[in-house]
Amino acid sequence: MLPPFPSWDGMHPLIVHFPIALLLVAPLFVVLGLIFPKQWNGLAAAALILMVLGTLGAFAAVSTGEAAGELVERNEAISATLEHHEDLAETTRTVFAVLTLIFAAIVVTPLVLGTTVKPMLRTGLCVAFLCLYAFGAVLLVNTAHEGGRLVHEYGVQALIATGPSTLGKPVEHEEHEDEEDER
Repeated sequence: MLPPFPSWDGMHPLIVHFPIALLLVAPLFVVLGLIFPKQWNGLAAAALILMVLGTLGAFAAVSTGEAAGELVERNEAISATLEHHEDLAETTRTVFAVLTLIFAAIVVTPLVLGTTVKPMLRTGLCVAFLCLYAFGAVLLVNTAHEGGRLVHEYGVQALIATGPSTLGKPVEHEEHEDEEDER
C-alpha cells in the first residue's frame, strides 16, 4: 500500500531536491557540448531540458516552501533564517528563469534562423553564459544551505501525514505503553 500523499504545505521536502539536482547538473551538459562539438545539438538540448525542468521545479519549491513556512513555529532566530531562505529562494527562482531563457535563446535562435553558429562564437557565448550560471549556482547552494539550517540547526520540519485520516493535518504523537506495563 502506498503512503498517503502529503498536502501542498508538506510537499516542500519532496520537491525541493529535484530543482537543486537538475540545475546543478545542467551546466555539465553545456561543458560537454563544448568539449564534443559534434554532439552539441543533443547535449545542448539535454541541458536546456534540465534547466526548464529545474526552473519549473524551483517555482514549485518556492510555492510549497511558502506554504510550509506559514506553519512553522517561530522564534527570532528561526524567523530571521526563514526570511533569508525565502528571499534567497525567490531570487534564485528568478535568476534561473532568466538563465533558462538566455540559454534557450542561444540554442533555439540558430535553429529558428536556419543558420549555424561559428564554433568560436558559440564557445564565447557559452563561456559567458556559464559565468552567469555560476552566479546562479552559488545562489542556489546558499538557498539550500539556509534551508538545511532550518532543518538541521533549528529542527523545522514539514508536516507530513502518516495515514489517510491525518492528510493535511498536523500529526499528534501518542505515547504507547509497553506490554509489560499493561499486565
